[in-house]
Amino acid sequence: MHPSFANESAFRPGGNLAADVRRFLVERGCPKTAEHCMAVGAEARALAIRFGADPDKAEIAGWLHDISAIYPNAERIRVARELGVDVLPEEETFPMIVHQKLSVEIARHRFGIGQRDVLDAIGCHTTLKAPSTLLDRVVFVADKVAWDQPGTPPYLSDLNAQLERSLEHGAMAYIGYLWERKETLKVVHPWLADARADLLQAIERSAVTAPVRPASETDR
Repeated sequence: MHPSFANESAFRPGGNLAADVRRFLVERGCPKTAEHCMAVGAEARALAIRFGADPDKAEIAGWLHDISAIYPNAERIRVARELGVDVLPEEETFPMIVHQKLSVEIARHRFGIGQRDVLDAIGCHTTLKAPSTLLDRVVFVADKVAWDQPGTPPYLSDLNAQLERSLEHGAMAYIGYLWERKETLKVVHPWLADARADLLQAIERSAVTAPVRPASETDR
């Protein structure tokens, strides 16, 4: 265990990861985040089944993606540096974003998660990255579908429509929504910009390689 977690002796995992995550967050004053994490886990599992990713890994990443909510924004940069996390200038300007990296450290050191692909998906769930894996994209989209704010996400209708085309189109629906408003964002994280370019290329490649549908009688 990392020395920074050595004083947190009060928490002992009980063997049921979902229950442990919920208890960890609730005991630290984050009950709404606990509910959000459960919702993202369920959505990630559903998307993984739909698009061919590992549903168990997707669910685990969903449960743990916001586990770092226990740290207020004002403490996140300090904690990240104590844990040896690389902090980008954009994250220092807008500390909320570094929570995805902090969640990786808590998942690893407090919950014993060792699967690299699960940790990677947790670590880019807010911004995505390039290149991204299928699991990364599933958890990224699940987090956006399982909105953690009041009301309906303004991008949700388009995102769901684009998911009918592909997971990549769904991810791009959210990124495109942000990109159209990037002048109003506090920062544009470089991982988000890289993910956008990577997804556009992936979508373009899939369009080129998509099989041509034979003309039906009604098309002629």
